[in-house]
Amino acid sequence: MLNRLQRLLGLQTIPGVFFTSAGIAVLFVALAIPFDEAVAGFFGGLTAWVARNLGWFYIVTVSFLLVFLLGLAFSRFGSIRLGADDSRPDYSNLTWFTMLFAAGIGTILMFWGVAEPVSHFANPPFSDVLPGSARAARDAMTISLYHFGLHTWTIFAMPGLAIAYFSYRHHLPMRISSLFYPVLGDRINGPLGWAVDVIAVLGTLFGVATSLGLGTLQLNSGLNYLLGVPVSGSVQVVLIAVIASIAAVSVALGLDKGVRRLSQLNIILAGILVAFVALVGPTVFIAKGMVQGIGDYLDALPWLAFWTQTFSETDWQRKWTLFYWAWTISWAPY
Repeated sequence: MLNRLQRLLGLQTIPGVFFTSAGIAVLFVALAIPFDEAVAGFFGGLTAWVARNLGWFYIVTVSFLLVFLLGLAFSRFGSIRLGADDSRPDYSNLTWFTMLFAAGIGTILMFWGVAEPVSHFANPPFSDVLPGSARAARDAMTISLYHFGLHTWTIFAMPGLAIAYFSYRHHLPMRISSLFYPVLGDRINGPLGWAVDVIAVLGTLFGVATSLGLGTLQLNSGLNYLLGVPVSGSVQVVLIAVIASIAAVSVALGLDKGVRRLSQLNIILAGILVAFVALVGPTVFIAKGMVQGIGDYLDALPWLAFWTQTFSETDWQRKWTLFYWAWTISWAPY
């Protein structure tokens, strides 16, 4: 299983990167558990500083990459096959969609897909909008679609495209350091390249930890509401163990038998949930809201993509947009 995990991370040729990353992660956990308040305070202050001074850079970078990818897709370079010229996809478009959807946005969408617009509806980010008003409802859906739409998938698509290009067109190892080959050359196989890979692995680990932590809290809260299961650290540890075990089995079985089948089951369950809500809920209202919501999102996208909350004294954007972008960036190498 270790060898399979190393192959998925592209680290099979440099076990030092794997064990260095694991050692740093273990050291971080060992320090964070006894000094949790100090560690939380440090990273909370660091996050606030980054958001205050570099938040604008996050916003403009992701928006620029979206424009870049759209231009690339519709240019002559958009027809370059990510593989040999005669290669064909291993799976259908639908199968790829299910795997990408499950890996990229499945957990967050199940909870925040509902909780976020409700939160924005009750607490609008714009000071001139009354909570609970029709304008608050429209803005809530627009901003939620902004957070789950093109920008999120841009953050995933950019490194995915680059890794695939250098791996399948130039036969370089499937590692983040391979992206730096035009700059570093063969030095990607030395300390500089290894440092890049260690940072990428640690970023992925912390991104997974964020998803796992939030998902566990949500599961614990849901079980408490439905079945009366207590909300406690011991219950959450059990939930994490169960989730990690399922993920480990999926990885051990491989892409075809594990990830693909689990993703297909996930999309089937999601489809059943969508059908249930559409049929049992106010069907016409949902259909009308979906059409209008997409229109509002496309209409607001040009200014929303460059909105930095410059003339507002609140830190709403740090808690929502910048958190999403940073979280997604940490997941991007995976």
